[in-house]
Amino acid sequence: MKVTKAQAQANRAHVVETASTLFRERGYDGVGVADLMGAAGFTHGGFYKHFRSKTDLMAESAACGIAQTAALSAGMNESEFVRLYLAREHRDSRATGCTMAALGGDAARQPEAVRATFADGIERLLEALRHERCSSDGADSAQARANCLDILAHAVGAIVMSRACPDDSPLADEILTVCRDKILASLGPSATGREPAPNHGSDKSAKPK
Repeated sequence: MKVTKAQAQANRAHVVETASTLFRERGYDGVGVADLMGAAGFTHGGFYKHFRSKTDLMAESAACGIAQTAALSAGMNESEFVRLYLAREHRDSRATGCTMAALGGDAARQPEAVRATFADGIERLLEALRHERCSSDGADSAQARANCLDILAHAVGAIVMSRACPDDSPLADEILTVCRDKILASLGPSATGREPAPNHGSDKSAKPK
């Protein structure tokens, strides 16, 4: 029975989503085309009906995974993003977590097409975070971008380091806790949940001693 164009597109999207999950879980070198297609429910030979090479699929699946993270981040303020990103649940959910943290190291060794996808993905995540900062406090665009880049790099690096430790290692949790607290502290008292200390010196109603 001939596959319709709509069904072919749906099959392709399913392969991309399956690849996005498997690559995050096992790394690019840990997943072969045959295993990937089997996991998606298709034959090995069907791969080349949709993709020219594994590299093409790597790039497209990375874009898919990063888009998921960007969509989840949209509407969050920075402190919300940091608390969700630097949580143990995210650290332990490699297959469904941020593609940048799961595959950034692998991407550095891949062809330019894959690295270009990651560069575009970084821009998408920065835009999602920067938009919230500029909308909330009217921050200068260039400064907001710099601050968001610092937060994103810090958060991604923390996840990578934590995952490099054994799952039951106290260091794995320490890295998340220290980095999360440091980033939140840099965002100000409202991000940490602490109220700023009263400045009695500027209180005009205070009586001089």
